[in-house]
Amino acid sequence: MKNLMNKLMMAVMVIAIAGTAFTSCKSKPKDADVKAAIETAIQAKPDASGTTVAVDNGVATLSGEVTNEAAKEDLGKTAATIMGVKSVVNNLTVRPAAPVAIAMDDPLTAAVKDATKDFPTVNATVSAGVITLKGEIQKASLQKLMMALQALKPKKVDNTQLVIK
Repeated sequence: MKNLMNKLMMAVMVIAIAGTAFTSCKSKPKDADVKAAIETAIQAKPDASGTTVAVDNGVATLSGEVTNEAAKEDLGKTAATIMGVKSVVNNLTVRPAAPVAIAMDDPLTAAVKDATKDFPTVNATVSAGVITLKGEIQKASLQKLMMALQALKPKKVDNTQLVIK
């Protein structure tokens, strides 16, 4: 009986060791396969154009430009969900917004003249994209004038010399 128990115990140990050996021998995904899986996953996203992927020992590195911070985070999270990715280095940069177009003085001067035609007590001059207002204006009319001038996209509207009644 004791001999049978020893044989049974030995069989259980052999099975346990064999099971552990087979599961630990499972091969890790190759970096090239992980890279291809990440590229496939992010390809469907419109913000991913221009994004490059590199994988080294399971560490995925994303590079390139995206349109906004949300797209950057989304692509990083998508890469992290791929099997075989240990961590993600997100080197994506957010493309800066296009600069605001500043109107040249000649067209701006003409537009300012048109915008101030309804305000005969206001004199406006334009220099280097800055509109300077002089004269007098009613408080109720000031907001309308300022909105019209700001819509012209000057560098600045200086109304410090304008007397508000």
